[in-house]
Amino acid sequence: MVEFDPEKFEDKYANYFPELQQAYKNAFNCMNDNYDSELVHAIDQQVLNESEPFYEGDGEFRIELPDDPYGRLSGVVVEEERFEQVLERHVVEIETELERIFGFN
Repeated sequence: MVEFDPEKFEDKYANYFPELQQAYKNAFNCMNDNYDSELVHAIDQQVLNESEPFYEGDGEFRIELPDDPYGRLSGVVVEEERFEQVLERHVVEIETELERIFGFN
């Protein structure tokens, strides 16, 4: 576990890039085990690749998504409601992994 410094997280890609990669990878693996892998892969590559993690304080993280996540999806057919459910779950997994990796849970 790496020692977390909220001020260093402002330049997260310089200071915490390996930890960020690990959080996203762990979340992807969890989602891929529990949901349609084609959809999970599309969400990972077409939506979450443009997401931005932020530290909210008190050990909590938030993932900011790009505009129109469903509109970014291509190559997979899924109803928007199902897409939103899986995306929301995936974001929660990433936030949980960030909290775990940085020692908040």
